[in-house]
Amino acid sequence: MESLIPRSRTDETEFSTVEMQRYARHLTIPDVGVEGQKKLKASKVLCIGVGGLGSPVTMYLAAAGIGEIGLVEFDKVEFSNLQRQIVHGTSDVGKPKIESAVARLAEINPEVTVTPHRTRLTSENALEIAERYDLIVDGTDNFETRYLSNDLAVLTKKPNVYGSIFRFEGQVSVFAPHLGGPCYRCLFPTPPEPGQVPSCAEGGVLGVLPGIIGSLQANEAIKLILGIGEPLIGRLVHFDALAFRFREIKLRKDNECAVCGENPTITELKEIEFACDMSEENELREIDVHQLKERMERDNQFVLLDVREPAEVEVAKLPGSILIPLGELPDRLGELHPRDEIIIHCKAGGRSAQALQILNEANFTDACHVQGGINAWSQEIDESVPLY
Repeated sequence: MESLIPRSRTDETEFSTVEMQRYARHLTIPDVGVEGQKKLKASKVLCIGVGGLGSPVTMYLAAAGIGEIGLVEFDKVEFSNLQRQIVHGTSDVGKPKIESAVARLAEINPEVTVTPHRTRLTSENALEIAERYDLIVDGTDNFETRYLSNDLAVLTKKPNVYGSIFRFEGQVSVFAPHLGGPCYRCLFPTPPEPGQVPSCAEGGVLGVLPGIIGSLQANEAIKLILGIGEPLIGRLVHFDALAFRFREIKLRKDNECAVCGENPTITELKEIEFACDMSEENELREIDVHQLKERMERDNQFVLLDVREPAEVEVAKLPGSILIPLGELPDRLGELHPRDEIIIHCKAGGRSAQALQILNEANFTDACHVQGGINAWSQEIDESVPLY
């Protein structure tokens, strides 16, 4: 395959003596050499997200000598990030992730230009941000941004180096319809319903897994820039860390795809919309943790329903709660009485809202859920309850 980097840009590239020493092990590889290293230095890569996947991706791309690395990130470093987001350190907790990432990458390789975009990627800013870059690396952790990243890559004709992780499993691919392959929507035309697929925060992830998947993403990005090997276009690799097994899945372009098909219906960027009835007629009842505390101190004439997973309950639990995980709730409604007052909580409020919808549809007339979940309880009521 051809390199993404035009010859006109590599011809203008030169190396200092220090750079020649830094990249010595690349320069002695016949498929890289001086010309290949010039392509790396002339390249510009945009990484969306500097979390679990973005950490190893950006660190290895910086070490490899990518000319410019753009970072899109708006979040702050939390203690729960440190188990896997290795671009950040303990002293960075509370700081913007973009700041700690820029500092770490500069320490790895000061020859690389790191351009921070401290913002959430949206349909309004995505085109302007991505314009200067040669390819996009998807380091996102939510479906809204993942679909937006895909559509951005398709519409701008830039390869999208995709990765995702969950518990002990990960997957990686290169979505590039303009190079003959499918896009993410060819594989998953529509996003799942909110709460249908647990996030890493809800389901957990093995700390080393994003290091493995992120390194594979960096490998694919470097191959595309150099124009060597066989990139994962039209192929998806699934990795099972427990079985230590890689499985390759062939992917086909969907001619009916909404964004890259023969008659696309998505011709400009827009945020995805989840099919969820949140009209005023079906507005969900909710209380905050202070109201819950007041109720707990006043009486116990209600059912406190925890819809998290059992492993989460082992980390943190509210006294007097009963556990029915969200995924089991539809089949276990018989354990609850429709006339009881039921207060539902989860980790941060998302799953409890889904559970309340299930109860509403089953004619439970006196139910509500807790804003912010047990994390809000830990932050605002009782610091002895672990925040995770």
